[in-house]
Amino acid sequence: MNDYLCLAIKVVKMGLRDGVSFILVVMGLFGIGEVLLSAEEHLKTKSLKVKFKELWPSISDIMESRWAILRGTVLGFFIGVLPGAGPTLASFMSYGLEKGIAKDPTRFGKGAIEGVAGPETANNSATQGNMVPVIALGIPSSGGTAILLGALLMYGLKPGPLLFTTSPDFVWALIASMFIGNVILLIMNLPMVPLFAAVLRIPYHYQYPLILVICIIGAYSMNMSVFDVFTMLFFGVLGYVMKKFDIPGAPMVIALILGPMLEYALYQALAVAHGDVTTFITRPISGALLGITAIMSAAVIYKIVRMKRTVIEDEEG
Repeated sequence: MNDYLCLAIKVVKMGLRDGVSFILVVMGLFGIGEVLLSAEEHLKTKSLKVKFKELWPSISDIMESRWAILRGTVLGFFIGVLPGAGPTLASFMSYGLEKGIAKDPTRFGKGAIEGVAGPETANNSATQGNMVPVIALGIPSSGGTAILLGALLMYGLKPGPLLFTTSPDFVWALIASMFIGNVILLIMNLPMVPLFAAVLRIPYHYQYPLILVICIIGAYSMNMSVFDVFTMLFFGVLGYVMKKFDIPGAPMVIALILGPMLEYALYQALAVAHGDVTTFITRPISGALLGITAIMSAAVIYKIVRMKRTVIEDEEG
């Protein structure tokens, strides 16, 4: 038994000697984890059969939500530009804004069109705004931008202010691709919506094995290693557990991308300060940034604790 345990430990050490690839983590958290969670939820719920023509918004719905769409677009973009903020935050803030300015807030939660149009528009707009901190500062704001940042680093591109001078062709090509991509999506999506909707009619017991097979093949093809497959499956189970406890997986991906950069920057700072850790507090800029970070973290923790207390009091009352 001890021999098998020692052998397993050696295999794990050899597999992790170069670290864990963020691609394996992403496929596990957002691929395998989603499949496991969706399979469990599918067993508990029944699918709704709705005619395709009933999914289109009416003219009255569009007119009623036009200002919510405009507000969501502006709000979502500026929230997406903020480093660390993402589409989820933009959606919640848009929903709160629409509910706050509504003449009848009681309609929200019961099918109010503004409560759907505003957050969805803010979500899409924030996705475009998220590209600003990624390209200009090298700071991802969500799981998708973290994956994009990792892909850029793999190809030798270092996002940041110098990227505009060192690789201007790439930056302007990326900006142009956003405009061209939106036009192509508009042209393709409208006539092909029935085809996309038809994919949802494929039975789940056919979709899930296909997704698993694609993920396993992708993990194995990276280094032709079975260990990578088991690593992906491990993070898949971890992602399933995290989703069950409502723990987001995007921060883990962001930490995996920014971790080496943070370690290198910390080493540089300590080398310049001759190993003096207090330099992070005594220097005005770093001290101010750390202070702002501490205040924001405390405010978020306080808000979460307060919300939980309110929910508990409402349930007891």
